[in-house]
Amino acid sequence: MKRKDTVKLISADEMEFIIDKDAAMVSQTIGNMLTSPGGFAEMELGEVTFPEISAVILEKICQYFYWALQYSRGKETEFHIEPELTLELMMAPNYLHT
Repeated sequence: MKRKDTVKLISADEMEFIIDKDAAMVSQTIGNMLTSPGGFAEMELGEVTFPEISAVILEKICQYFYWALQYSRGKETEFHIEPELTLELMMAPNYLHT
């Protein structure tokens, strides 16, 4: 997979998640950062840093991106969320517009 086909997402605690660009585009915010004219650094580097989102939560968000991509293609499966992550996960979509 070519670098332009992937995006690096970096958590507040500096964990890096490299995911398919198609999956990252599930997020309206990330999509805008990666495609909008105006020279966002994220577009140039292909990476986005989330100073407010921990690695545990960002990992779950990445899983959700892949799940949402599959769901949009007709594969209906359950997306499991651990109860202890619920509150933090509810806040992240507000930031990411997912």
